[in-house]
Amino acid sequence: MDRYERITALHRLLKSARYPVTVATLQDKLGCSRATVYRDLAFLRDALMAPIEGDGEAGFRYLADESDRFELPGLWLSSEELHALLASQHLLARTGGGVLSSVLAPLQQRIESLLAAQAGVSSWPVDRVRVIPHRGRKFDEASFRSVASAVLERKQLGFEYRARSTDEATKRTVSPQRLTHYRDNWYLDGWDHDREALRSFAVDRVYKARVIDSTARDVADSELDEQLGASYGIFSGAPKGWATILFSAKAARWVADEHWHSKQQGRFLADGRYELKVPYSVSRELLMDVLHYGSDAEIVEPMMLREQAKALLELALTNYEKS
Repeated sequence: MDRYERITALHRLLKSARYPVTVATLQDKLGCSRATVYRDLAFLRDALMAPIEGDGEAGFRYLADESDRFELPGLWLSSEELHALLASQHLLARTGGGVLSSVLAPLQQRIESLLAAQAGVSSWPVDRVRVIPHRGRKFDEASFRSVASAVLERKQLGFEYRARSTDEATKRTVSPQRLTHYRDNWYLDGWDHDREALRSFAVDRVYKARVIDSTARDVADSELDEQLGASYGIFSGAPKGWATILFSAKAARWVADEHWHSKQQGRFLADGRYELKVPYSVSRELLMDVLHYGSDAEIVEPMMLREQAKALLELALTNYEKS
């Protein structure tokens, strides 16, 4: 038995016992040592607040007037699981740019108290794990909470949205579908009721968000994936074509291990270069990622995308030709 099974079995034995159960009997029923029986009894009594009475000579049982009322909690975790949960909580708070810290603080305190009671650990060295945000954008905590609440509660959401590309402010009413954390930033996928279409919104451009007491319209996951995840990038849409990119033999060692898209196709060429094909709709984000590799990447097709990359490189070059 693992510890969870032993504690559950120990609980059943003590709950059903009319008379105190000896340690020897518990050893036999649980298949463990005398020391393990005492440790499990202590955990059941001290951490889970079980109404245990008795001693090592007479045996143990639950208090008669408390036995019927006590049950094991619906969820309890091993020390390793608590450590993992606590580390995950810290990582989530950090990747969220601190916006979730205040919300998760009570959870962190509860986990730390459980660790102290269960494993005698007063602190968890989470600072040994580094999370370095890269180009994350600031956003309004109150709006983020409203967005998250609407997603989870399946309510409609009203907000003001200022598109970064045009800086135009518009009022939106959407049925939120899901939150996506992408490249250190949060995005909301939702059904825009005014435009009667699926849209993705950068949460850092959402202002004055409020949950509306109207049930959100649910869009099937298959439709969400088809419309918002079928092409390259966060603002993708239905694919308009496939891009073929060639990477140098030096860059191939990195690109071959990278996930660009769920439907990507890649292969090594005889000369060591790597050919990558991805579906795309909006070229902006794809061009940014290809140009990130500089001279180690070349767009082969389609020709329109190749010409766009060439124009961007020529435009960038003019910045260095100015006297």
